Amino acid sequence: MTHAPAAARALLASALSVTSLLTAAACVAGDREVPRALPAGVSEPPAASSASPAAEQPPPGPPALSEEQLRAALITETDLGEPWTAGRGAATWRDGMLKAKTENADCHRLLDALYTEELFGPPAGPSATVTLDDTANDSQLRHQVATHPPADVDRVLDWMKTLPETCERFEATTTGAGVQLVEVAELPLPEAGDARAGLRLTMTGEAADGVPTRLTVNLAAVRVGEDTIILTNGGLGAVLPEVVQAMTQLGADRLADIGRQGRVRV
Repeated sequence: MTHAPAAARALLASALSVTSLLTAAACVAGDREVPRALPAGVSEPPAASSASPAAEQPPPGPPALSEEQLRAALITETDLGEPWTAGRGAATWRDGMLKAKTENADCHRLLDALYTEELFGPPAGPSATVTLDDTANDSQLRHQVATHPPADVDRVLDWMKTLPETCERFEATTTGAGVQLVEVAELPLPEAGDARAGLRLTMTGEAADGVPTRLTVNLAAVRVGEDTIILTNGGLGAVLPEVVQAMTQLGADRLADIGRQGRVRV
């Protein structure tokens, strides 16, 4: 009998010990669920951000050239010399012969691009254009500089390189000169810019009055970084490929120089 009280005291101590542990655990859990007030002058830490670290973000592309800078990259009548002068409006052969239809989709796309003067589609940024006339043989040169996504430009340049084979010879129905025989050949270009392609297109046939017609259009397209150059030189007389070839080199060098001098965000 003398051992019973001792055993009871041991059981009671053990029960109290377990109860204390459970109570302490409950207090810890309660602390986790209900935030305690912070001391005065201490603010809550900022919540962890789920955004990717700045180091993982792609770097911004180079800012586009301004319209003023693009205008400074254009060639002028001074670059060409006499008999070139400032353009006096769209050439008459543009609507009469370049506005044409043909069955082949690629060939029709080429004629469309020459007529609309949007080889790469609408510009993705600023653009500048100049038109110059050769008063000696009634030809016209158009120089356009604009911003386009480089990947899109390179796809168009690759497409252009297929046209001397795809559209070597085909017939097109024009709005002002009836049916014309169209021939497309490669126009060799100097190693200007980062990527380039050149074409020489001729259209031969007869006008409504039976007079033989022959239109020649030289086309050069060049990518210089984020910017592009489109040069077209066409006419019903002598249209020398050397004009576009020389202006391609000059235009690309000038555009690259202006890009190195400094870009501005627009």
